[in-house]
Formats: sequence, structure tokens, C-alpha cells
Amino acid sequence: MENNSNEITPKVTGIGGIFFFLDNPKETKDWYAKNLGLEINDWGSASFESRNLENPEQIESTQWCPFKKGDAYFSPSKKDFMVNYRVQNIEGLVTQLKANGVTVLDDIETYDYGKFVHIMDTEGNKIELWEP
Repeated sequence: MENNSNEITPKVTGIGGIFFFLDNPKETKDWYAKNLGLEINDWGSASFESRNLENPEQIESTQWCPFKKGDAYFSPSKKDFMVNYRVQNIEGLVTQLKANGVTVLDDIETYDYGKFVHIMDTEGNKIELWEP
């Protein structure tokens, strides 16, 4: 996004990924690959690509990734799943969330593939926010 982030409404724009616990992730990934044709990438997930309706030149992806039951990445949540939401203006969204009293678990981290931060909802679900 080339726009000034202050002009972009901070909000969720889609699902960035679905992560869940399994007893045997390797066996399950193999099953999904063999039976449903999922291509497992180097990070151990499958990536589903689509185009942004407002900007058809932009390719977006949704990640599907099982984790070994009990993986610390889901902490402090006690749930067996975590949803990653694709967002726009992550900085503005974090400011808004803090003003609303939402528990923000960490600082925004930036990687080549986007910015990430984690929050907790009222039911104790850890949520990952991602701005590509």
C-alpha cells in the first residue's frame, strides 16, 4: 500500500490464516496432501491464493497450518485454534484496540512478508493480526 497509513481505516479485511492443534501434524499434513491435494510449503502450511476485489492486480493468500498440540505459539490461549486476520493500517488498529481496552500481547513485528501483532478476545482466544 502506497497510501499514507493515517488515511486508511484501521480494520480487518479478510482471513489471513487458520491455525489449529493436532496430535500428529506431519501425518495429518500428509493425509491432506494425499487425499485433498494440499501442497505443503517449506513452512509446513498450505497457501490458498486469491485476488483482491478492490485491486485485482494484488494477490492475497490464506494460510492453513496445523501445529503440534500444546505448541507455545498459541499461548496464552488455552484453545485448540488461532485465526489470523488480514488487516489494513495495523498501527492505527493497535492504537484503537488499546483505547478500547483490548489486551495487546506484543509489539508489532515487521518481516519481509508483513507486520504482525497478537491480541486476546473476550473468550480467551489468541488472535494474530497481519498486514501484508
